[in-house]
Amino acid sequence: MAQKNLSELSKIQQACDDYDPNSMLVDQAKQYIAQFLQPIAETELVELKQALDRVTAEAIVSPFNVPDFDNSAMDGYAYRHQDGIASHSIGLDIAGTALAGAASMAPVQPKTCVRIMTGAVIPEGADTVIPQELVNVELGKIHFSATLPRGANIRRAGEDIQKDALVFSAGRCLQPADIGLLASLGIAEIRVYRKLKVAFFSTGDELLELHQPLQAGKIYDSNRYTLFAMLQKLNVDISDLGNVPDQPARLESTLLQAAQQHDVVITSGGVSVGEADYMKQLLAQHGQVLFWKIAMKPGRPLAYGKIGAAHYFGLPGNPVAVMVTFYQFVKDALEILMGQSTSMRVPNLRVRLAEPLKRAKGRKEFQRGIVFQDTSGEWLVKSTGNQSSGVLSSMAYANCLIVLDEDCAAVDAGQWVNIQLLKGLY
Repeated sequence: MAQKNLSELSKIQQACDDYDPNSMLVDQAKQYIAQFLQPIAETELVELKQALDRVTAEAIVSPFNVPDFDNSAMDGYAYRHQDGIASHSIGLDIAGTALAGAASMAPVQPKTCVRIMTGAVIPEGADTVIPQELVNVELGKIHFSATLPRGANIRRAGEDIQKDALVFSAGRCLQPADIGLLASLGIAEIRVYRKLKVAFFSTGDELLELHQPLQAGKIYDSNRYTLFAMLQKLNVDISDLGNVPDQPARLESTLLQAAQQHDVVITSGGVSVGEADYMKQLLAQHGQVLFWKIAMKPGRPLAYGKIGAAHYFGLPGNPVAVMVTFYQFVKDALEILMGQSTSMRVPNLRVRLAEPLKRAKGRKEFQRGIVFQDTSGEWLVKSTGNQSSGVLSSMAYANCLIVLDEDCAAVDAGQWVNIQLLKGLY
């Protein structure tokens, strides 16, 4: 990251906020941050069972066809289609049985069939399989109760994946189905990017550790626990450096040590634009860090830059603002640094609003919402209620964020809105 580029960015102003003409658009800030992100270069070889949520560091090509041979899709009888039509009334002799896992048996002769199990090799000469439910067996013959098209119920070699086909490109974050697919290719080890090293800490004299008794004017440090949980979901190496009080020497040593030993450093609190505090002074002294006012709610203040080789993100202090800014800025950035392809990001969905929402134009707003099905089966979304950035329960009860663009005013019930899902199968 060149200092010249950071200086240029610091001068950019975007008139987009209803009360602050110098706030930056959310999408604009994302684009600026993305310019300075490059995936880590180091890779490692891991066993397949340890590869869940790891990012592939090289393309994976199929070493053979999957399946590797024509096989039966069900229990039934394999036969020549032309014999089935010609012998529909008199039936076909059962010449043998083909079992799953056994080598291919002798070719099917005219006017005969083979009892075949699911997954068994299709004998040479046979081109159709009829399910056992559609035949009557009498005196060693099968009699058809239905006529099937040629090729019915046969899984062809390479039907799933063909030999030398690209299975996954580099940059895929491996999910449960991916692990099974790689196992079907006989791949026991896979090369992935090493885990990203991320450190985080909170700042502020008002914060208490959980084991301490609650005191007047103090609050428990919830931000570190939400940050820890969100980082766990990304499968990175996490260092929780605790809560650092507003003491310049402690802040400086913690910040510099974190930057020397990690790829990314995240802090919560102490980065409000125009706020005079020790943290901002230290960042200006030791790093190339920009402090932005983002045209968003919740989460107006945001800091981004570099401290040595480490990327730095300074998040707001309010609990909901920490989570929303993490999801909108930090999560995407970490995934890029991890080497993950942007094509794997969860898309926004459009859902009808169940209840009207009030808001003012000028900022991109992320309201906590609940997606649910009504009695007709339609999916709708409604607000969780109080949208204050200090009400952490609104995030706990939400299963989505309702995204309202800068130029969107109050929204009536029944209108379509964009949502970002917070929960999913994976």
